[in-house]
Order: sequence, then C-alpha cells, then structure tokens
Amino acid sequence: MRAELHRFFRAARGAGVRVSPAESIDAMRAVADLGFTNRELLRDALLLTLAKSQDEKQALGDCFDLFFSHAVLPSAQDSDNQALEADEAASPDAAAEPAAAAGAPGNAGGSGAGAMSQGLGELSAMLLSQDRNALAAALANAASAASLPEIRYFTQRGLYSKRILDALGVERLRDDLSRLTTSHPADAERLASALDGLRDNVRDMVSQALLLYGREEAENLRHEILRNAPLARLDRRQVEEMQLLIRAIARRLRERYSKPRKRQRRGHLDVRKTLRRNAAWGGVPFLTAWKRRHRDRPQIVALCDVSGSVAQVSDFFLLLIHSLHEVVDEVRSFAFSGHLIEVSDILERQEPAAAMAEIMSKVGFGSSDYGRSLQDFEKGWLSIVTPKTTVIILGDARTNKLEPRADIVSRIGERAKRLVWLNPEGRMAWGWGDSEMPRYAPFCNLVRQCASAKQLERAVSDIVGAYQ
Repeated sequence: MRAELHRFFRAARGAGVRVSPAESIDAMRAVADLGFTNRELLRDALLLTLAKSQDEKQALGDCFDLFFSHAVLPSAQDSDNQALEADEAASPDAAAEPAAAAGAPGNAGGSGAGAMSQGLGELSAMLLSQDRNALAAALANAASAASLPEIRYFTQRGLYSKRILDALGVERLRDDLSRLTTSHPADAERLASALDGLRDNVRDMVSQALLLYGREEAENLRHEILRNAPLARLDRRQVEEMQLLIRAIARRLRERYSKPRKRQRRGHLDVRKTLRRNAAWGGVPFLTAWKRRHRDRPQIVALCDVSGSVAQVSDFFLLLIHSLHEVVDEVRSFAFSGHLIEVSDILERQEPAAAMAEIMSKVGFGSSDYGRSLQDFEKGWLSIVTPKTTVIILGDARTNKLEPRADIVSRIGERAKRLVWLNPEGRMAWGWGDSEMPRYAPFCNLVRQCASAKQLERAVSDIVGAYQ
C-alpha cells in the first residue's frame, strides 16, 4: 500500500493540491497507525494531513473518491442466469444438464480447475469460473505492468487499454475462444460475453486513470495554449481563465524576485574584512562583515491605451502590474484613449472585473489620440518620472492621423531610467497606415511586441529583473 499511497499523492498534486514531502510523510504515518480497513477513517486522515484550505479539502475529497473507487468486474453471470431461467421454463431436464456439465471435470464452465484441466489459459479460467478476486488482482497487476499511472493524454487511452489486455493474456484467451467455439459452443458464448465485459472494465480503468494522472498535464497544455493565444481575440470564457492565469504569472514573478531582495538586505559575506576583524580570536569568525551593494527597487509608471482595439490587452497588463506590489515599491497606472487619467486608486481598491469596468466607463473604447493623452501626462504627472522610474507604455501607436507628439515621448525618456514600449500588434504592422511606432521607437530603451500572456510575462519579468 505504500506504492498505492505514492500514486494517490501524485493524483492529488494533479488535482491542484500542493503535497510536500513532509506532508506525505505525515500522511503515511497516520495511515500506518489507522490502517486501510475503514475507508471513511482513511479519507479523513488524508484530508487532515494534506489539505490546507477548504478548496484543497474539496479537491482532495473528490480525488480520494475517484482514486479508491472500483468498477464492477466483468461477468457473464447475469446473462447466463437469464438464459438458464428460460431453459428451465422450457424444459425441467434442460436445467439439470448444465448443472451436471458444470460439475464435470472436463467442462470449462464449472470452475477454474475444470477450465485448467481442459487446457484453457489462466484468464479464460478466471472469467468462466467468475473468480472476481483473482480478476481484480490480475487487473491490478496488468495495470502496473502497463505503467498505467504514466498516462497523460486522452489520445493514449487506446494504447493503455491494449497494453493491459495484452498483459492479462488476451491473445491466449482468443485462442481458447476459437477452440471452444467448435468443442463447447455454450462455454464459448459465455467466454465471449465475459471478454466484452472485461474490455469495458479495462476502458473504465483507463478513463479513471486519465482523470487522476492526466489532469495536471491537460491543465498545463491548456494553459500553454492560452499563454500563446492573442489576448485581443479571447472570448468571454477564455477571459476568465486568462485572469486566473495572469494572477498565477504574477505569483511566479513575486516568488522569483522577492527572494533575492531578502538576501540583499543582509548582503554577501566579506571574507577579508571578517578575518581581519577576528584576528584577536585566532581567526574564529565571532564578528562578521558583509558586502552591501545598494540596488534601487523598481518604480513603475504605466501608460495603457484602452481604446477599442487594445482595451483587453491593457486590462491584463494593468492586472499583472498591480499584482507585483511585493516586488515593486511604487506603481502609478494611467489609462487613455482620447485623453488620459490616473487609475491607480481604482485598481487598488476594487476587484479586477469592477476596476476594469469603471476604467472603461471613464476613458475606454474611444478613438486613440496619443498626442492629447501624452500632453495630459506631461502637464499633470511628468514630475513623478525620475531617474529611478521605469515608464512602460502599452499601445499600438495608432494615432488616427492626429499629431503624435513624439517630442513628449523624448522628454519622458530623458527623465526616466528606462522607457519601454509594449505593442500588441505584430511588427509587420508597425509604420503602416496611421501607426507612428517608427517615430516613437527611437526614444525608447526597449520596444517589444506584446500580444500574448507569454510575451507579457517575459516583458514584465525582464523589466523587474533589471533591478535585481
């Protein structure tokens, strides 16, 4: 059962439950004390030792019920009983003949020993004798031999079903079936019916394993597809999934860049100074000296175009930036289409959906006027841009043939530590039509295409990582 518990931990991780090695050890100790006989007690023990939240408890309970559920083993007994009842109704003597045949040593339908004495294979004997315990053990061994816990994708169901049936000995069973068809037609019919039930049971077993072990891979595959999908073309259902994905991206960025900060508060050991300071104690380092190198924590000013063509991309960008407060000291966010307003307080005091709705009602879905919006920023907030500030402009640079005011972009770039422009359009479109990207780009330290969550994550990671 130790291996069985390890498989359960793996399935639990696939269901979204974070199971650490220490928690696995605690769970195994608890199960060792309680045993496996009481299923409800086992379930409660695993929930108490592994689940850390109500959501994890629900997910773990569903995983437990699925993992320890067992399908009904294949049997032709019901159909045989129906046929026997029909024969008994037709002729009382007909009922005695199968019973006598069942007790005969040479008849395969009577018992496993009778089938084996007739030269049938082990699987045929188990199916004809209705030995459910032996069938269950054989199925478990065959699933292990086929490495069923390695299943990951729904396209592998047929492959693993075949592997399990081969491990059970289905080829020998087919040979037995061919021989019985000519010598014992009734037994051949019973065996064929049991084989159909066996196939159904194997399919159910494989489907159950796919739900348990393939969920994590399927989730990763779906997330990878979503990370590379164009943000501007997501449907309503995908928008909700993308919001969860953006939060997960923000969590990864926080974990990646918060840990170096903790180390930098203390600095690195200065070995030379430490040895000199402790010369009086024979070099034993009672007193330590540390090298400290000052690094500015990032201060970000984000200007987001929320006109109709790029509004959805800006939503995700603002959500990501404002999820990084543990890493970023100061974030000031602005949104614009025909004019520009600050939206920092809206994003900080409201849930994402409500915040985006309020921002769009105030300034969204209008026609882009980069010149006027840049002028609004210069008049009201240019003073917040300092040599410690990274300014990020997210927009397609399409000005609707209005004055682009690239001179203001130049002045912002001169005052800021870095000026980054993220454009959700493909590079082939820059400079065509009313795109003024070639006029803005020379004043920027970095210009990138940013049309998907993957590109957005990489851009923000590079910006924040530049301060490490």
